[in-house]
Amino acid sequence: MSNVVEKSMPHQKVMKTSRVLRALAMLMFVAVFATGCAGEEEEFDLNSSIRDAYVDAQDAVSNGNYRKAIGIFEALQARFPFSEFSTQIQLELAYAYYKDGRAEQAIEAGETFLRENPTHARVDYALFIQGLAYFDRGQGFLERLFRKDINSRPPRDGQQAFSILSRLVNRYPASEYAADAEQRMVYLKNRLAAYENEVARFYLSQDAYVASLNRVKTALETYHGADSGEESLRIMIESYEGLGMTELADDTRRVLEKNFSADANQSAVSQNP
Repeated sequence: MSNVVEKSMPHQKVMKTSRVLRALAMLMFVAVFATGCAGEEEEFDLNSSIRDAYVDAQDAVSNGNYRKAIGIFEALQARFPFSEFSTQIQLELAYAYYKDGRAEQAIEAGETFLRENPTHARVDYALFIQGLAYFDRGQGFLERLFRKDINSRPPRDGQQAFSILSRLVNRYPASEYAADAEQRMVYLKNRLAAYENEVARFYLSQDAYVASLNRVKTALETYHGADSGEESLRIMIESYEGLGMTELADDTRRVLEKNFSADANQSAVSQNP
């Protein structure tokens, strides 16, 4: 009797273990099924409300509540990266970042859009937002508040802003943002050329004539038409004279007299009453 019992025990253990495993499997299946259903329900709810959330974010932007808008746009971007709104959300987010004073994030968002959508119809807008972010980030507090002339201070991000806005104007001259970009470029051109002259003057004071010439050539060629063009030519003349290049100095002097003499100025005034 004992032998029979002893022989049947391993089989009973196996059967018992099998029943336990089947029970656990069933519990796991129920749990997974329930989770899947919940996930599908959540997916359905989120999909059905994405348009409403997008409208809420746009309303927040209209009301100047950029932080709220950013929160919604970021959530939508993370949750629905391939939705019909994804491309527009990138642009909306770049603008909201810019308006909220987050220049770095605005620039990055604009760059992401340009990289992923190089032929999109709104590339001009992405460039414009990037240009604005660099432009505003490049203006110092004192310069903005008191219009303080600080040409001796390196124009932070000014060159980058000028480059991006130039790209916008040259590639999309009919863009609705081109006129604004051109106005900002005029300011940047004057600001950057004036800084080049400041550096050139410093080199001139150190008898570093070649370095001085290089700086004023940049001011004249890269920022052609800047208000400080006359000053650039005067520095160029002094630099050539310092190098003993009298012929080039005389040529530059003639250019100066032709473009900035009293007669030339009077002629310009008479042509533009």
